[in-house]
Amino acid sequence: MLRTVTVPSLSFSSSTHLKVSTQNTSYLAPHSLKLSSPLIGNISKSNSTRTVTCDYNPSRRLALLQLGTVIPQSQFLSGTLAPARSSEVTDQNVLEWVKNDKRRMLHVVYNVGDLDKTIKFYTECLGMKLLRRRDIPEDRYSNAFLGYGPEDTNFTVELTYNYGVDKYDIGDGFGHFGIAVEDVARTVDLVKAKGGKVTREPGPVKGGSTMIACVEDPNGYKFELLERGLTPEPLCQVMLRVGDLDRSINFYKKSFGMELLRRRDNPEYKRHFPFSSSILLGITCQLIGWSLFLPSQYTIALMGYGPEDKNAVLELTYNYGITEYNKGNGYTQIAIGTDDVYKSAEAVKLCGGKIIREPGPIPVINTKITACLDPDGWKSVFVDNVDFFKELE
Repeated sequence: MLRTVTVPSLSFSSSTHLKVSTQNTSYLAPHSLKLSSPLIGNISKSNSTRTVTCDYNPSRRLALLQLGTVIPQSQFLSGTLAPARSSEVTDQNVLEWVKNDKRRMLHVVYNVGDLDKTIKFYTECLGMKLLRRRDIPEDRYSNAFLGYGPEDTNFTVELTYNYGVDKYDIGDGFGHFGIAVEDVARTVDLVKAKGGKVTREPGPVKGGSTMIACVEDPNGYKFELLERGLTPEPLCQVMLRVGDLDRSINFYKKSFGMELLRRRDNPEYKRHFPFSSSILLGITCQLIGWSLFLPSQYTIALMGYGPEDKNAVLELTYNYGITEYNKGNGYTQIAIGTDDVYKSAEAVKLCGGKIIREPGPIPVINTKITACLDPDGWKSVFVDNVDFFKELE
């Protein structure tokens, strides 16, 4: 019985086999193969096999290799077309690919209770620019993108306002955003003049000489101001707390392709009470009228796609003895550009992450994305680079 499978503008019908070869994978299709849309490539024929070799953008592979209609990749590979053993994509292939993928931190997303008030604070006190704003009344939300340069080259914030929600629980897992400024003291004075909240006055960082200060936006999100010279990326850090620093470093290096740029420890604080004992001791001291000030006990690791003075970085913080945090419902995710959301999802799975949105296009705008959780439950979204630039246009 003759059977037909549809793949991307040629037709064959015979009892021989057809081999479809792409950059990374070959598929064997028995019987009749019909190519139903234009394909760049060439055809060759041997006694028993006709071969189609095609060139394509790997991030669009499902668009080129589809059985009539779009189907999930897992069904695609387990159906009529099966991978040829000689060209299987191994786990190592995927992780090696990650190292060479063109990745960049695009934006960080979080919820705010008053969009106009937040935009005013960011533009007047922190010096950001409003890059774009959109209202989606049918879905009852609005968002705004702000930053220090165009979205196609700079890291930005995406503020989301959900109609009727004026307050969020930020939790204790999110730490702060970092902003590089030329004069910390002057920026703090401006924040005060505009009625903003300063939580740490200007001064050198503990154990170093860099001048820093901390302020809060109208929603309670903390911003650490770092005194630096001119930089192409003033919005320079997102700090998240994790329960196992070595595990997190390994995950972000392998599955996200980030580099470990710097790691800083506090050796004088390595001897410490277990967290539960610290709480118990603190409660006891409070009951009998003592004041207890436990020292900060933490290690940080800065991860990113380039030097921290020129790129936004992810600052992972481990507080000794604490393995879990309340993430609240304010902070949402970081978006990262990639050339292939499908391979990105494979890499995340291989490294112990969880895919919470299978790779594929978003309805209507057709931007391909995939969403995942790291071992601590922090969410990230990979966005197809080509689609992202089209969206900006």
